[in-house]
Amino acid sequence: MGYDELQALRDRVRVLEERVRGLRTSRRILMNLLAAQERERRALIARLEAENGRLQREKARFARAVLERNIRIVRLEESLRRQNDASSG
Repeated sequence: MGYDELQALRDRVRVLEERVRGLRTSRRILMNLLAAQERERRALIARLEAENGRLQREKARFARAVLERNIRIVRLEESLRRQNDASSG
C-alpha cells in the first residue's frame, strides 16, 4: 500500500469521523426537540383536562340553577292555580 493510498484512507476516515460527530450532534438535537415537544404536549393535556373539569363543574352548577328555577316556577304555577281554584269555587 503506497503513501498516497494510505493518506487517502486516513482522509476518508477523518471525513467519516466528522460525519459521525455531526450525526451524533443531530441526534442529540432531535432528541432534545422531541423531549421538549413531549413536555409541551403533556402541559397542553393537563391544561385541557383542567379546563374540562372547570367546564363540567360550571355545567353542573348551571343545571342545578335551572332545575331550582324550574321547581320554583312549578310551585308558583301550582300556588296560582290553587288561588284561582279557591276564588272561583
